[in-house]
Amino acid sequence: MLAALLDLVLPQQCAGCSGPGPWCRDCAAVLRLAARTPLGRVQPDPVPAGFPRAAAAAAYDGAVRGALLAHKERGRLALVLPLGLALAAAVDCLQPPPGVLLVPVPSSRSAVRQRGQDHARRLATAAARVLSAEGTAARAVPGLRPARFVGDQSGLGAVGRAANLAGAFQVSSRLPAGALVVVVDDVVTTGASLAEASRALRSAGLVVHGAATVAATFRRWSHP
Repeated sequence: MLAALLDLVLPQQCAGCSGPGPWCRDCAAVLRLAARTPLGRVQPDPVPAGFPRAAAAAAYDGAVRGALLAHKERGRLALVLPLGLALAAAVDCLQPPPGVLLVPVPSSRSAVRQRGQDHARRLATAAARVLSAEGTAARAVPGLRPARFVGDQSGLGAVGRAANLAGAFQVSSRLPAGALVVVVDDVVTTGASLAEASRALRSAGLVVHGAATVAATFRRWSHP
């Protein structure tokens, strides 16, 4: 929240390269390219149990990483549309049928209060609008919520993250049983969050069509 307030009163640097202006032409071109030619299918290595088939628009690096952090941590809402376009492209790689529901991975209540927004929910809404405008009816539904306290994920490896997130999410009443869903998030690292979200949705009778993210950490993913 403090970072977002400082952005309002101090001259903004480009979120992607720290150059002058809030978002330079070159960094904008990187996100446009991700939306036009997404990476497609990706998976972490090692693959956590229950991990769904997944797609990402870009590697978590450079301008893409900067844009995601600026949106998530500093509230740069002007980046929602270009990031939403990239996320929609990743969803489209999964060839979802019309009427698909985009379910964002939930942040903890404390993180939402601190940031002043639920970043994944905002991106899911933007991506659903893009998909619907392009002819694939989609709707963002915040159908998951934290079921318990989750410790800090920083510094944890694949096994640690999976254990930390086990049983962390539960399904709300907003999702009808049997609905077809795509889990969405900003970035996939070890895949533990997407695997846990998929587990919770499947256990409630939902059909998980796949998972999509704006980016994938380039040291941890591989093309299946």
